[in-house]
Amino acid sequence: MIRRPAVAGAFYPAGEDSLRSDLQALTGGSRVPDAPPPRALLVPHAGYTYSGRIAARTYLSGGLPARFVVLGPNHTGEGEAIAVQSEGAWRTPFGDAPIDAPLAAAVLAEVGAARVDPVAHRREHSIEVQIPFLQHLAPGCRFVPICVGTHRLAALIDLGRGLARAIAAAGGPVTLVLSSDMTHYEAADEAERRDRAALDRILAIDPEGLLRVVREEAISMCGVAPAVAGLEAARALGATAGRLVAYGHSGERTGDFASVVAYAGITVP
Repeated sequence: MIRRPAVAGAFYPAGEDSLRSDLQALTGGSRVPDAPPPRALLVPHAGYTYSGRIAARTYLSGGLPARFVVLGPNHTGEGEAIAVQSEGAWRTPFGDAPIDAPLAAAVLAEVGAARVDPVAHRREHSIEVQIPFLQHLAPGCRFVPICVGTHRLAALIDLGRGLARAIAAAGGPVTLVLSSDMTHYEAADEAERRDRAALDRILAIDPEGLLRVVREEAISMCGVAPAVAGLEAARALGATAGRLVAYGHSGERTGDFASVVAYAGITVP
């Protein structure tokens, strides 16, 4: 099964040459460091014009493996609560990025609530925008896309623990990519104030605390669900702390600091 692009030409260029030129500019032509890959990365998913530089810095903050699990929120409300594509590929202007079918099968075996479901992925952008970065920086890589549409803590912790078991048995390094933007449509200083509470919990590898503070402080972090699940997986795999790579917001591009969308890049060694 080939999942065709939904937001090429909107969130990133639809042409191969234009996309490559944009990614070269965003990465400064830098190569991925020869370093151990992180357990997880928190990466924004807005249009490349707005969050692409933070995404690039995050991907270049350490080594990158050949296998990824990419978790994104469900903005559309379509499909299953934990939706996996288990075979085939995702098409981008660079060509087809293959699904890691054995790893997807292991995830489905370890996560009881996970379902094979192309519907949740069909129009969702949060995972799609990560794939050209992976193709550009880790050519030949394989990945498992998981669209997360539940905010139930028990379900997210179960997902994280199942992911950890699948990754531990994978026989090589696998990096979790947790796709999320931060506070939406507030003044830049207020967004940063709110986001600090969430970022502190992410850096402490505290998935329960992250979900709690997002709820209590009404932080409009769209990818809190995949972040909670991914943090639990990273914790189960031995992570103890994260590192903030970059933080910024859309106003740095538009000049409008009165209503911004904020972005963070975090690596979890």
